[in-house]
Amino acid sequence: MGNSFEGKTAFVTGGSRGIGRQIAERFASEGANVAIIDVNEEALQTAQEEMAGKGYSIYTRNASVTDKEQIEQAMKEVFERFGSIDVLVNNAGVIRDNMLFKMTDEDWLTVTDVHLKGAFYATRAAQQYMTQNKYGRIINISSTSALGNRGQANYATAKAGLQGFTKTLAIELGKYGITANAVAPGFIETDMTKATAERIGVPFEELVKASVSAIPVGRSGKPEDIANAVAFFADERSSFVSGQVLYVAGGPKN
Repeated sequence: MGNSFEGKTAFVTGGSRGIGRQIAERFASEGANVAIIDVNEEALQTAQEEMAGKGYSIYTRNASVTDKEQIEQAMKEVFERFGSIDVLVNNAGVIRDNMLFKMTDEDWLTVTDVHLKGAFYATRAAQQYMTQNKYGRIINISSTSALGNRGQANYATAKAGLQGFTKTLAIELGKYGITANAVAPGFIETDMTKATAERIGVPFEELVKASVSAIPVGRSGKPEDIANAVAFFADERSSFVSGQVLYVAGGPKN
């Protein structure tokens, strides 16, 4: 890899595993200082040790995106340590899948809080540093489920909301040199899709096979596919790309 992000600081929420971890690794491998917050202490510790072992400049903090004070404190510490916050990736997410008639209040609120409240808190905290610096890249991780998906009324609503949030950020923050875009993954092999297989009672390999049969490029997605899209939006050279939603799903989505 080159050093496209040398001297930049990337803040990744939910960055200790899966897509978030791959995104953090991508930024670090290209010279960025990387900050990761997560609620999974064990995975966070592993990420810290492994990335530091590679010589990467890494900050980690056990924090929830749904806690405003924790987010603001983490942003402050990252800014004080590295001198800037240049890229924010709102990746933290959870699923609580169920058909609507079985979905509980807690299922709904947990998902919308993490995805929507979390992205709001993190973005509001980050933008004050970005506007001062007249530079920033905000990338929200949405999903093809934003277009609707059986058993995911909560998740689909949250991901669709993130797309509206993205477009509004692009309008409001563009004059400060800040772009805002969203990446919407299709089927990606992660712990989250493994949990989906478990929920519906099929072996993960069967879920992958069934998903691939409907993907035009003939393969499932990997976390690095999403990291590639995020890196494109985060690049300094992508300054004329803002308010966009990129579906990374191995084929077109309506």
